[in-house]
Amino acid sequence: MEFSPTSGLCKKGIQCTADIVRQCPKELEAPGGCNDPCTVFKTQKYCCYYGKCGPTDFSKFFKARCPSAYTYPRDDPSSTVTCPGGTNYKVVFCPIGSPHLEMVASMSQEE
Repeated sequence: MEFSPTSGLCKKGIQCTADIVRQCPKELEAPGGCNDPCTVFKTQKYCCYYGKCGPTDFSKFFKARCPSAYTYPRDDPSSTVTCPGGTNYKVVFCPIGSPHLEMVASMSQEE
């Protein structure tokens, strides 16, 4: 998916073209998706309820596939996107580079 601001002072958007559902770690699998580790394990290590927290193996997995995504509490500030109220957004479900888009393109080329 891709989320891009189209109005206001916000210039930065986020994009992830990885197929997270198909690559989801077994422990985080959910029907039709992939849970975050805090939802599954409910521990300080993954939820960072207080104090200093660092990346985990799971957050590194997600960050490697979606570098601009915020992957754990207290993730690096460059992954935090804050736009003022009233900002409009463009949402793209299969941005260029998406495995699904590439599959559709290759199927239409075969015809």
